[in-house]
Amino acid sequence: MPKVNCKLVSWDDVMKWCWELAEVIKGSGWMPDMIVAISRGGAVPARLLCDCLCVSDMMSIQVVHWPTAAEVSEKARVKYPLKLDLSGKKVLLVDDIADTGDSLILAKKTLEADCKPAEVRIATMQWISPVCKVKPDYYVDEVKEWIWYQYPWTRLEDIIDFTRRLFKEGGKESWSLEEIAEAFPEWYGLSYEDRWYRTAVEWLVRFGELEKVDGRYRATEKLR
Repeated sequence: MPKVNCKLVSWDDVMKWCWELAEVIKGSGWMPDMIVAISRGGAVPARLLCDCLCVSDMMSIQVVHWPTAAEVSEKARVKYPLKLDLSGKKVLLVDDIADTGDSLILAKKTLEADCKPAEVRIATMQWISPVCKVKPDYYVDEVKEWIWYQYPWTRLEDIIDFTRRLFKEGGKESWSLEEIAEAFPEWYGLSYEDRWYRTAVEWLVRFGELEKVDGRYRATEKLR
């Protein structure tokens, strides 16, 4: 079994889920006047829902909760508050997934307090029901065992974070690109084209977290 349970998500998956989510919302008889994305994860699903629901008004609110892939921070916080007069507006708050629910709860409370909309409802593609503190009003998949969804818009970001974890916990002084690629299926149940691993380590070198010595990569003090 992988050390981190992951699911690789394709763009086709996302399009399918957002179409189905829009159908669920339409079927409820409720329609939003504005869609607000929880940035950054909800940005793409929110834009697709705008298209599927013919909603022209979209804004975003950024909530920070996952500092690295599959590792949650202690407390969600609003990084860039959204302050608008939404009096009388029905607002659909959109994120990619409802995992802990902390981001959704905080974003909803912030919208209600700062923007005074008539109503706020929540939509996500996935809902991890055993651990989430809130049930979205609209969702496509109920997920009953925790899993990290590796969405297309976090592809490189997650690979960089997963590579960091290999260097911290993998028990090697140094790694080659080939060894990193070979470790990913065992650790994460995922595999990618070589260009993803190469680009990930190039960024980690640029960040000062890795250094290249004799064709291999090792962690610097910044990463250890």
